[in-house]
Amino acid sequence: MSADTERNRESELASPKAGHIGIPVDALCVGCGQTRVKRVRLEELDQPSQADPHDLEATTLTSFKHVCYRCQGATWWNPVAVLTGLLESEQGE
Repeated sequence: MSADTERNRESELASPKAGHIGIPVDALCVGCGQTRVKRVRLEELDQPSQADPHDLEATTLTSFKHVCYRCQGATWWNPVAVLTGLLESEQGE
């Protein structure tokens, strides 16, 4: 079983380490290489604030700065996937 399938993205999103504002994305830390769920504002991804997250492709999003607890500081993260399923479950859809 791969490490990715063992992850619980819902609990990662619920953790304060994910952030408090923005859409959930799976992102890769450029410092240590770990992948984690992070919340990020659309503007930080060079997207208009009214953009529909369902229409976004991770490959078109820009890197963003966020805290990496393993690196012990703010580092750059590369979006790997927009987690619209988590977004919908939060909204009760």
